[in-house]
Amino acid sequence: MTTDAAAQTQRLRLTDVLVVDADVHAHETPAALAPYCDMPWRRSLEHISTAPARYLDIPGFAPALKLDPAFPGGANARTVTSAAQMVKELNEISIDIGVLFPDNLLSMAILPNEAYAAALARAYNRWLTEEWLHEPALYGALIAANQDPADAAREIERYAGNPKVVAVYLPTSAVYPLWGHRKYDPIFAAAQDAGLPVMLHSVSAVAPVFPFNLEQFDTALARHTISHTFAMMANMIDMVTTGVPVRFPKLKIAFTEAGVSWVPFMMWRLDKEYNESRREVPFLEDRPSTYIKQMYFATQPVEEPANGKDLVTMMEIFDGENQVLFASDWPHHDFDHPRQVFDLPLSPEAKRKIMGENALRLFNIPAPVKVDGRVRWE
Repeated sequence: MTTDAAAQTQRLRLTDVLVVDADVHAHETPAALAPYCDMPWRRSLEHISTAPARYLDIPGFAPALKLDPAFPGGANARTVTSAAQMVKELNEISIDIGVLFPDNLLSMAILPNEAYAAALARAYNRWLTEEWLHEPALYGALIAANQDPADAAREIERYAGNPKVVAVYLPTSAVYPLWGHRKYDPIFAAAQDAGLPVMLHSVSAVAPVFPFNLEQFDTALARHTISHTFAMMANMIDMVTTGVPVRFPKLKIAFTEAGVSWVPFMMWRLDKEYNESRREVPFLEDRPSTYIKQMYFATQPVEEPANGKDLVTMMEIFDGENQVLFASDWPHHDFDHPRQVFDLPLSPEAKRKIMGENALRLFNIPAPVKVDGRVRWE
């Protein structure tokens, strides 16, 4: 970084920058979704809601196989249960705009019942749009139920005209088959037609499907370290090598909650294999890295090397200045404060892009005016 750039960076304050968070979590519960759910599944949600609450571990709603011994204390199990609470808490950590994802339903890809999963997605989408998106600072991602791609496509079409719906969430934890399968083409077609990016988002799980068959690890530390990144790598490989970016050239694809340091490895490794085996994928019109550089990547959980410049260098390899999105993962226990990304040795222009401008462009969100550290909503 030049002396002039360093001086500019020192003058730029976090409060001067519009911060758009590409990944915050609204806490949906069976009781909250029941009024929005179709019969007979409404009765099931009403029944599930009578069971004692467990954090992101609700049989029949957010199933989780917990293998590791618990210790007193542990991670802080925070939840956000209203739009007003979300806006207040985001403001307290210098975040101006948040894009909402679910909490419990991060695990919904594992649900085997197609009709039930589709009904849950519809209920969540109704709940999200009716109870959360009235706040100017909040936007939302629809759930696309992988179990029923046709119904998911109809949901995208239903909400395509809602300016507060800015993305389609693809449940990725224990999804089977992976998101490159042609059965999902109706979802991609609908999202492309609606101009909505699809955003893969994972969560730790132990399930008998690749790459979540993690039962052989001894600790939660090991499973959590690798589960999110493995999920993103597997799905990226599947999407690229089955030609999703070719079949849907205008579709914007984003990867959320796996950090960013794995991206250069994927580019280099796929390019090497492509050079040796390109006859297997004649539909690819260019090297895999060309498609990957057009994808978007959210920072959380941001890597923390001893020298922050190392992470900046890795992001430069895949044009991260234009393709990386800040994400906090609020209110989860491992959330990242905006300063963890803002304080990286980036140029002022790159800081503005990564902290907010890239997200405004991806989500097609009108840029609000920020003066003296406060956003002015028209």
